[in-house]
Amino acid sequence: MGVTKDQAVHNRERILEAAERLFREKGVDAVGLSELMKEAGFTQGGFYNHFASKDALVSEVVGKATDEGRRQLEAAMAQSRRIGADPLIRYIKWYLSPEQRDDIDCGCPIAGFAGEIPHLSKPAQSSYAEALEQAVDQIAIMVLEQDSRLTNEEARARAISLYSHMVGSVLLSRAVSISQPAMADEILKHNRSSMLAALSQPPGKDSSLKRSGLPRRDESKRLLRL
Repeated sequence: MGVTKDQAVHNRERILEAAERLFREKGVDAVGLSELMKEAGFTQGGFYNHFASKDALVSEVVGKATDEGRRQLEAAMAQSRRIGADPLIRYIKWYLSPEQRDDIDCGCPIAGFAGEIPHLSKPAQSSYAEALEQAVDQIAIMVLEQDSRLTNEEARARAISLYSHMVGSVLLSRAVSISQPAMADEILKHNRSSMLAALSQPPGKDSSLKRSGLPRRDESKRLLRL
């Protein structure tokens, strides 16, 4: 008895889910097709019934993960507006939390695949770059909601700066979370504090620093003493 169309779709989704989980945990190169298909509950021979190659699978996994990340951010923004919270501040607090850092399987895919992308296929790189562009656009919208006096260019510049620091903070914190857990938490704490402090400052003559999303030098020194 053959596999129905619906069952084939379901089986394909199981392979994608297993692949994303393993790629996030171990890295793309470290996961072979045998391990992948076993994780999904199938034999290795069935892989090519669903995907032309491992590269094709990787590209689809990256696209699927980043699409889900975009939808989650859109949902979080909508929820923040419903409860009357500042979407950007709420997003930074969540993103730079130990819970988000430790959620390797379902955390931010931009951070999750950052180290892998330069070594992957061009389609996978394109999917990632498109997702990064969309994330920056979403953050720029939140920036403009917080300060409508900014131009679109200024909001984009701030969004890029903020997101770069957020992703970098998570990557560094994850890198030492097992060997130096206290330092891992410090990385999140101090970067979270500095970003939120910079965003809370009213615009002034030194607005170029504030628009970057970074604290002034004297503000950084004060925060490091906390």
